Parts: sequence; C-alpha cells; structure tokens
Amino acid sequence: MSSAHFVRGPAYGLSAEVKSKLAQKYDPLREQELRAWIETMTGRRIGDNFMEGLKDGVILCELINKLQPGSVRKMNESTQNWHKLENIGNFITAISRYGVKAHDIFEANDLFENANHTQVQSTLLALASQAKTKGNQVNVGVKYAEKQQRRFEPEKLREGRNIIGLQMGTNKGASQSGMTAPGTKRQIFEPALGMEHCDTLHVSLQMGSNKGASQQGMTVYGLPRQVYDPKYCLNPGDEQLYELYNSA
Repeated sequence: MSSAHFVRGPAYGLSAEVKSKLAQKYDPLREQELRAWIETMTGRRIGDNFMEGLKDGVILCELINKLQPGSVRKMNESTQNWHKLENIGNFITAISRYGVKAHDIFEANDLFENANHTQVQSTLLALASQAKTKGNQVNVGVKYAEKQQRRFEPEKLREGRNIIGLQMGTNKGASQSGMTAPGTKRQIFEPALGMEHCDTLHVSLQMGSNKGASQQGMTVYGLPRQVYDPKYCLNPGDEQLYELYNSA
C-alpha cells in the first residue's frame, strides 16, 4: 500500500476556510517548547519538520513509555503506513489511560494526513500538563488543580439544614407585624410624623378625581335597566300622546 492512499487532495470552499482557521491557531512558540521537552525525554531528535518527525508514531510511543513505563509494549519502526497508524493508535490509547481527557486527544488522521496540526499540538500540551500534575519535571503546560474532597460529620450536615444560606437572600429583620387581614381597610401613614389624626375621608387631588361623577340612579346588579333619552323617546305612560302623534 503506497502513501498516496493516505494523502488527501487540496481543500476547497468551506473545507479550505476551516483548515485555514485551524492553521492560524497553531502556536510556533509552543512547538519549540514541546520539541525541547520531547527530545529531552526520549533522547531522539525530531527533525526540522516537527509534525513530520512525529508522523510515524515511534517518538510518541517512546514519550509515553518514559512517562509511564510499559504503556506501549510494541513499537513498529517499519516504513509501512499501517504500522505508523498502529503506533499512533497505541499512543492515543496509552495517553487516555494516563489521564488525558478524551476531548483533548487528537485523531490519527489529524497527524498522519496533516488534517489538524493544531489539535495535535493541543494534545501534546495536555499530555505535558498531565505529566506535570503527576510530579514530572516539565517546563511546558500547566499543572492541573488537585481534587480537594471534604467530608463532614452527619451532625454538621443536620445543623446546616436549619441555616438559611446567603444565596437564598435575607429579609433583614422584616416581618408582617401590624399587617391587616386581606380585604379590610388599612390606613397608611407614619405615626412618627404626627399623622394619627390625618383626614382619611377626602380624596386628595394627588390620587386623582372623578370630576363629580357618582353612582346615583344606578340599578342593582342583575336588574334590567331601560336606557333612553327623554328628549327623543316618550315615557312608557304617554301612550295617548303617541297615538295622537301617529294619527296626525
């Protein structure tokens, strides 16, 4: 099987745009740091082209074996493409067991077919961070925070149920003292200002005005109400005048 079967053609349209954006995120400074770390750990020289030097998977397998001996038991130094892909697959499986998260791990084609070098770089940075967290001397990556698990006695947990947390808010000492029952009349004034004898029978202009309107003449709810204007309509008792008006 020739290498031509594993090489993709040029990308066009949206694929070319996505590939260009991924390439822009690649950090050359991080590449130098990773190169120095990997070459120090494995004792091998990667070469001028960083990704091409890692494409056969041999250096990657040696790297994880230095971090955790016995992670990859068999390394293929053959020039056959399937042997190179097998090495990359063994490396991916080994770093997953080592503790690198699945979303940080690249796929084999990202390296072998030059599909996403940015993701390969992110995986190596995540591996360096995991190695630093485990106590290895690594000058690249960050050290992950260790899990701090706390255990409380059952008595402490029961006491906490009786305390209202600040996240639930506070009423700052407010209460419903002095509140009247729903539906009853309530006078709103401030006793401290001497308003005990304030006039509550008149409606202030600030509360609006009904302009003299009233409910005088209104019928009780549910009773029929005759609506007519005496100027244009005769009263119900003026039947004789109505007959005279029609006979004229």
